[in-house]
Amino acid sequence: MKSLISDVLPVHSLVPILGNTTAEGTGLAVDLQNFEGALMLACLGDSGDTLSGSLYWTVQFQHSDTTTAGDFVDIPAADLKGGANAIVIDAPAEDQIVVARSYVGAKRYVRILFTQTGTHTNGTPIAGVVVKCFPRHAPQTQAI
Repeated sequence: MKSLISDVLPVHSLVPILGNTTAEGTGLAVDLQNFEGALMLACLGDSGDTLSGSLYWTVQFQHSDTTTAGDFVDIPAADLKGGANAIVIDAPAEDQIVVARSYVGAKRYVRILFTQTGTHTNGTPIAGVVVKCFPRHAPQTQAI
């Protein structure tokens, strides 16, 4: 059996939180310097609010050349593999999901963004993980 552990480096873009607002759902910039790609994982748990057409989350995968929040834009389809960007989660049957996309673009920074629409009173567990892949120098060392 093969192991990937020395060829990838997982980091948080958004630490697990009970999210109610877009501000809480804005992931940190993840630096991809010295890596050729990334697997981006947006995790949603069971919403405490009843999701609907007027109360929902939108999951977006973004990239930038800087860490400045206003410089991040949605990753275009040519640079995002595995499905569309801006995934809307608007029904109870759609939460409890991990949305995975592969980034193959040339920007240095990526992040995961959860945008809230409507008033989320009870919140939804959300988290974002970026698995840096294809290191220019291997092996990679895990934090612990």
